[in-house]
Amino acid sequence: MMNTPVTKRDFIKTTGCALAVSLSKPLSSMAQSGESHAGSPIIDLHQHTNYSGRSELQLRTHQKAMGVHRTVLLPAGKYYGLAAKCGGNETVYRMTQLYPDDFVFFANEVPDLPMGRETIEKYLKLGAVGIGEQKFELECDSRPLEMVAELAGDYQVPVLIHFQHNAYNTSLHRFHKVLEKFPNTNFIGHAQTWWGNIDRKHDQKVMYPTGPVLTGGITDRLLSDYPNMFGDLSAGSGLNSLKRDEDHTRGFLGRHQDKLLYGSDCNDILGRGPGCQGSETIKTVMELSADKEIRSKIFHRNASRLLKISF
Repeated sequence: MMNTPVTKRDFIKTTGCALAVSLSKPLSSMAQSGESHAGSPIIDLHQHTNYSGRSELQLRTHQKAMGVHRTVLLPAGKYYGLAAKCGGNETVYRMTQLYPDDFVFFANEVPDLPMGRETIEKYLKLGAVGIGEQKFELECDSRPLEMVAELAGDYQVPVLIHFQHNAYNTSLHRFHKVLEKFPNTNFIGHAQTWWGNIDRKHDQKVMYPTGPVLTGGITDRLLSDYPNMFGDLSAGSGLNSLKRDEDHTRGFLGRHQDKLLYGSDCNDILGRGPGCQGSETIKTVMELSADKEIRSKIFHRNASRLLKISF
């Protein structure tokens, strides 16, 4: 059979069409490789649009490669990009309108701005299933954060909070007061200070601690003592907390199996390999939890229950 030369234009046209056809399908129908790897469907609690310049097509390709079935998109506030040039409310809302089987979205705004409450409520009315990522320079028990908690309670959606010492939502040791004041609002903890405090002896100045964990840190106690407190395993901080002391992690995953939610929060474009912390987190949970029931809770059942979403 005679071989016909393929021009560069023909190659681009053919591969581009094939990719477009593939990505026109819902991620839930394309995630078989991820399901076989995780042994469970996956809800990714923590992703962003335009993350470090990543395109919408690259985001969808990334999530497909990780085996994710539903993705929660977290917008930035009006004047900040969550320190990562992330897209705002309109971008995440648009993605859910284009791909309703693949994405759900949260609402967000800087809560101490005059239009903060109005903006968040606008997108809650449009179908946001949560508020966040709240990553702004405030005390964690400040009045603006209490406004967010009140609003979340009114709409019965959770609030995802980025805790970072001397930067965002500071004074984690006082957050129990917020949990007690707003018992009908669910909160999801995330980031360096949240995950560092699995250790009772955590040095608050250290963002990515290493070494053995002494059970009973602030985070451990909040998850144990308050039914409205949950944990987002995303980002380098979440992955670090899983890998630093594997013996502790096995007990931690079992102890808090009803409170932990898988998230990626990675900005790579491949969705696999050592450069993708989201896929590394999936792998680590698989390795450190032998119980299929626990894994299914972490990978999708807890998020499905908390966010009231299904496949």
